[in-house]
Amino acid sequence: MTESHFPNPHQTLPEPMTALDPTSWAYETVTRRWPEIANRIFVENELPQSIEPELKALISDIPDKSIRLIKDPGAPDIRFWNQYIRVHAGKNWLEPPWFFTEHYFYRRLIEAIGYFQNGDGEGFDPFVLQKQQGLEISRGKIRDLVGHVDIWTHNTDEEENLMRLFYLDLWGNQADLSMWPAEGDRKPEHQNLDQASQFLLEDHTEVAVAHILQKNRSDSNREAVRIDFLVDNAGFELVSDLIFSDYLLSNNFAAFVRLHVKPHPTYVSDAMDKDVLATLDFLKFDSNTEVRNLGLRLVDFLAQGRLQIRENFFWTSPLPGWELPPSLEIELSQSSLVISKGDANYRRLLGDLNWPKTTKFADILAYFPVPIVALRTVKAEIACGMQPGQSEYVAAKDPSWMTNGRWGMIQFFRPN
Repeated sequence: MTESHFPNPHQTLPEPMTALDPTSWAYETVTRRWPEIANRIFVENELPQSIEPELKALISDIPDKSIRLIKDPGAPDIRFWNQYIRVHAGKNWLEPPWFFTEHYFYRRLIEAIGYFQNGDGEGFDPFVLQKQQGLEISRGKIRDLVGHVDIWTHNTDEEENLMRLFYLDLWGNQADLSMWPAEGDRKPEHQNLDQASQFLLEDHTEVAVAHILQKNRSDSNREAVRIDFLVDNAGFELVSDLIFSDYLLSNNFAAFVRLHVKPHPTYVSDAMDKDVLATLDFLKFDSNTEVRNLGLRLVDFLAQGRLQIRENFFWTSPLPGWELPPSLEIELSQSSLVISKGDANYRRLLGDLNWPKTTKFADILAYFPVPIVALRTVKAEIACGMQPGQSEYVAAKDPSWMTNGRWGMIQFFRPN
């Protein structure tokens, strides 16, 4: 277990989110969405007979059976996971903190399919079809996006280009396959960036852009500037991350871009190392010239070591952001800026606790070692950084604003 680095160890922290309230999104997720996600695995994959009973047993456990230890001999994370679980062993699936149970569900899926028992190290990804479909279905939208970006990044206004890329990367997070399957038509997409700006609850984009420009103009050792992405979804969102990465590298706003990905399948569409490589192949073999050139540039950056991919089991753990393992904290401390993508990473940064919605992002993130900007479309009932009365105003306009993915936040913190 890692040591807590929350800045004020004497502060009484808010209670964590749980699924005990039958009217909550957490309860809906545990009781309906997780069994649906597990059942889709039967439909989308030809499963060995040995896997079927394990998956069915997992589904039958939810939500009333007791949380149990992981039974996954030889798995590299089993020792840590069973430490996490012992705190909650014997509780049902509704009682522990939702963030714990959510990661526990996906870890039990990995156990059920024998992911770590594959001798060649390439475990079976039960969500690969959804990821492939999500990318293929987005092909036309990707071509349009790359074409538009190619046109407006010829603009010499670096600040405007970076601002637009932040907004594009934020709204790319609406493509979340655990919420909206690839073939679905109910994704909450906005028609354009002007319309999307009306759905921003807090916007620190100008401060984040100023930080990038300041590092680029004043850092005496520009060759050491590194920007890190805490990557969320594969598919269209990952393409948005890669477009942003390409701009940062091509225009020398960063000497290096590091993508932090998941070490095993989780949250249906969360990106792994193999998903990044598959996406680069998808781009570089596209028939569209602009898309193909984007892919070729990124592959070249990867070969040069300027585009880097890292995985860490912390990103599939149920731990809050202030329990970063020392080795990961040291690694992130060398970054000039961390860009956190998506709802799950945001919830981790906030410990998935029921903070008053008016709590300042900087007051919570004071534990983080380097400047960080969180790009998050709201898909869970937790938020901070809002003005007094703002959440009530938004709720009156849109009662499901905390779970429908239409609303977004761009929040920045820089240590003193």
